[in-house]
Amino acid sequence: MHVSGWRHARAIALLPGTVAVVAPAVLIARDGVDFAPLLVALGAPLLVAGFLMWLWTVRLFARIGKGTLAPWDPTTQLVVEGPYAHARNPMITGVLAALVGEALIFGSTAIAIWAAIFAAINHVFFLVYEEPSIERRFGDAYRLYKRNVPRWLPRRAAWRPNLSEGPGSSVDRAAAF
Repeated sequence: MHVSGWRHARAIALLPGTVAVVAPAVLIARDGVDFAPLLVALGAPLLVAGFLMWLWTVRLFARIGKGTLAPWDPTTQLVVEGPYAHARNPMITGVLAALVGEALIFGSTAIAIWAAIFAAINHVFFLVYEEPSIERRFGDAYRLYKRNVPRWLPRRAAWRPNLSEGPGSSVDRAAAF
């Protein structure tokens, strides 16, 4: 199944676009900016790294997951490659890094507070909705992944599923990955 550009554009505009572009722009328009060269130098790499991480994860969702980042249009295949082999939520981590980068670049306490609120909301959302939903969709494959890959702080070495368990194992190779 091909995921259309429109499906991705809509999900991007409504979710990370609102969180990382619209909300900070409103906060900056309200409060102004306070540029400090050192903070700009610290924030710019975070903003770029966060954006690149987010872009990478969106591409993986389209290519491997056959879905989008939106809860209303989720992936149909479990994605455990790339940054997902190190942490279960690298997309959120990327958006959070971008927000922290923006807070530093613009010298904005309001954006820093928004970043903390975003992190807290997502943590609760993942516990209450996202993880149970993924577990219902992918069953044992997700439970195995969840046991081996941390939610937020990345593991150093990439996790690779052990697919040599054979038929009858808790993970069906064809369906799981």
